Amino acid sequence: MKLSIKEVAKIIQAEVSGDLSCCIEGVSSFHDATPAQITFASDQRFLNQLSLTKAAAIIVPDSFLYREEDIKNKIIIKSKNPKIDFFKIVNVFHSQDNIKPRIDNSACIGGDINIGIDAIIESNVFIGNQVTIGNHVRLMPGVYVGNGVSIGDHTIIKPNVTIMDKTQIGRNVIIHSGTVVGSDGFGFAQDQNRHEKLIHIGYVVIGDDTEIGACNTIDRGTLGITRIGCGVKTDNQVHIAHNVEIGDNTLLVAQVGIAGSTCIGKNVIIAGKSGITGHITIGDNTIVGPFTGVFSDVPQNQVVSGIPHLPHMKWKRMVSILSKLPEMRKKIFSFEKRLKDIELQNKRLE
Repeated sequence: MKLSIKEVAKIIQAEVSGDLSCCIEGVSSFHDATPAQITFASDQRFLNQLSLTKAAAIIVPDSFLYREEDIKNKIIIKSKNPKIDFFKIVNVFHSQDNIKPRIDNSACIGGDINIGIDAIIESNVFIGNQVTIGNHVRLMPGVYVGNGVSIGDHTIIKPNVTIMDKTQIGRNVIIHSGTVVGSDGFGFAQDQNRHEKLIHIGYVVIGDDTEIGACNTIDRGTLGITRIGCGVKTDNQVHIAHNVEIGDNTLLVAQVGIAGSTCIGKNVIIAGKSGITGHITIGDNTIVGPFTGVFSDVPQNQVVSGIPHLPHMKWKRMVSILSKLPEMRKKIFSFEKRLKDIELQNKRLE
């Protein structure tokens, strides 16, 4: 497949400096690109090294001012958002497989099922009773769909995902391999020396345009709902406990763990390996730094870090002191000794 630069500019509505008739044959990263490919540079580190890429064409920010010697024999394409526009071109070269709608003979399908038009049900899929599957849904091999589940239009469930009973999934959702949605939460009650299991009868609701990473576990509500908002994106190996609520457009990075009944606001970012305790609220537009332990409510529009969490700048000041503590300890002991010596001398003078 080939695309002319003129066609590229039309697809992403961009301004071009260079030969519009030049054709590219593929896409690649900045350093791996060949003279027949297109790449992008969006941050200063790469923009300062334009001469190092072998790509025929480079998509750059429309505000970027370059030197002619840096772009010798290269085509510069100016874009408002180089990364997003670049991946539009990636999608042209690597569009999704054109698989015809079908229900594989090996699929096991229960009763009272409503399957929309152009659905793809692949091999060894299990679908329980009273399930609603929207239009253009794709269930890849080994997917388990429990009783009473509903799945919205254009949703893709990747191999070996488990969707437990009563889960509600919106439109344009992607759930990656190995994820379990609707498992029982970690709910037990102490009875003398025994831990009695609490039956979970709630369910999970996932909003539109959400993407759930691989090997996530999202627990059903104990009695009510575990709710994931619209536009939420989770990385791999994220755990969301029972009755958690996550607001729209929130990002959860790898290995985040959120304990039960916590409410996460809209447009929140929780960085990798952070742990969030239960029954608290994190406000809208808050950023939780990596490895952070959040133990109490966080107001909206905050940036927090550390264990326990603190305002990010305060935590940075504390961390900068840590390496100095051994030397400070020696000095304090030295001051204490000198003070005792002075006190002893004063007593003798008396």
